[in-house]
Amino acid sequence: MGLTKYKLGELIELTDERNSLGKYLLDDVRGISTEKVFIDTKANMDGVSLDSYKVVNHGEFAYVPDTSRRGDKIALAFNSDSNSVLISSIYTTFKCNRLDLLIPDYLYMFFKRPEFDRYSRFNSWGSARETFSWEDFCDIDITLPDIDVQRKYVDVYLALQNNLAAYQSKVEELKLVCDGYIEDLRRNMKCEKIGKYIRRYSEKNTDKAIDEVVGLSTEKRFRIAQSRVNRDELGGYKIVHPLDIAYVPTTDTWKVLAFAVSHFEKDVVVSPIYEVFTTIGKLKSDYLAIWLKREEFNRYARYNSWGSARENFTFEEMKDVQIPIPEETIQQSIIDLYLVYEERKAIATQLKEQLKNICPILIRGSLEE
Repeated sequence: MGLTKYKLGELIELTDERNSLGKYLLDDVRGISTEKVFIDTKANMDGVSLDSYKVVNHGEFAYVPDTSRRGDKIALAFNSDSNSVLISSIYTTFKCNRLDLLIPDYLYMFFKRPEFDRYSRFNSWGSARETFSWEDFCDIDITLPDIDVQRKYVDVYLALQNNLAAYQSKVEELKLVCDGYIEDLRRNMKCEKIGKYIRRYSEKNTDKAIDEVVGLSTEKRFRIAQSRVNRDELGGYKIVHPLDIAYVPTTDTWKVLAFAVSHFEKDVVVSPIYEVFTTIGKLKSDYLAIWLKREEFNRYARYNSWGSARENFTFEEMKDVQIPIPEETIQQSIIDLYLVYEERKAIATQLKEQLKNICPILIRGSLEE
């Protein structure tokens, strides 16, 4: 098998198609992530004209030259979809112009390697902002196997990608079932304030017997405490028992309510500023957590947070939250369904990470065949 070395600039060319005729609308606008995919734009598009936005057609690439604020990664994406998308005019768009030598999907695999991120960051220049210019982009050395070998490894990658997409679609279908079940309860059952079903407590770790310190994330789960913890001062920390709930009252920092149910098999401790409570009566903590994870509740908690220097969602406000509370067997059925969804979502995330990590292996394999 013959390998041929090129400068990337020999194989690609700039594109600059604009939305001047207004063919594409706001729903077509995308951003670009460091995960090398197009994403829904986070920009405020109110009153923004789309005429100057660039069109990225099927088989074309786009990247963000600015690399200094992206965690040592370059934001780049490839449009493998049949539909064209719109991106900001400040981004760079290009395509392969030597399809006899280079398959666009193979080039995409080349870009998804960590080596490419390191190269682009090392070769970014600037003062206020470091950028990876088009000239430096074209100066990249790339070694290519013949087109048939490229196609063989691209087929492997696309098969894995299609399998992941199929799995993710099933996960999303399961989420729709969960959401539908919850929404059906909300419509058909009278909601109750949860105040009579929850009890606040503040047990301190006075004897310092518990040294497992955890924090809370906006992903609604416990995590290793990120702040520096003085192990000699754990006596003031609050104990959280298994299946109880802890949350951060302050909501204006993250714009969501950070909370979690403890699924640890032993007691853990959290910051003394956290609120800790247990569920009593027929209300199950995991069922309550499903409601508190909804976007609607994040908005509710922010709206009902009060304060001057910091806005807090107090325990009294928590007691006023209203949800339908069915029989425990129904609650458990919803919990079981949601746990399956969470498990499959975690598997999908792992598969996605594995797919990303396989790109360097496939590129290396194609060069060594």
